Amino acid sequence: MSENDNARANTTPAGEGARKPGVPKDATVLVVEDNVSNFVLVARMLGFMGIHCEWKTSGYEVVEYADTLPRLDLILMDIRLPYEDGYGALKKIRASERLKSVPIVAVTAEASLEQMNKARASGFDGFLGKPLDPDKFPDQIKRILTGEPVWEIPYEER
Repeated sequence: MSENDNARANTTPAGEGARKPGVPKDATVLVVEDNVSNFVLVARMLGFMGIHCEWKTSGYEVVEYADTLPRLDLILMDIRLPYEDGYGALKKIRASERLKSVPIVAVTAEASLEQMNKARASGFDGFLGKPLDPDKFPDQIKRILTGEPVWEIPYEER
């Protein structure tokens, strides 16, 4: 292979340079959140990162909805939801053969060390306390999508 061939082989296809490092191509995140304002904030931050997101307003039938998605890389799950809370939805997702290995991160306004420990003991893969920090969120998501557990409470309210 000549030097010119090496140079061509190492170039990035057009458009891929805009994707943030560490974020899988065509990543999809399911946001389970009943508050429209909170969802819009998360959707905008994910969109800025080049990540597609889907929305479900409760834990009810979340497995059935998630099964319709061709790809799912992460679920951001509010804990306090109508009809079925995040803990109930977590159990159902973990029981699904197709979805059981998808990382599920608890996202809640009840951000305390006690709640974080409860989420960990229940089987969540991470914890993000509200309010979400727009300056930290992209790095938190990138870390989660690359397999790093993220357990964080805002303002160090530990």
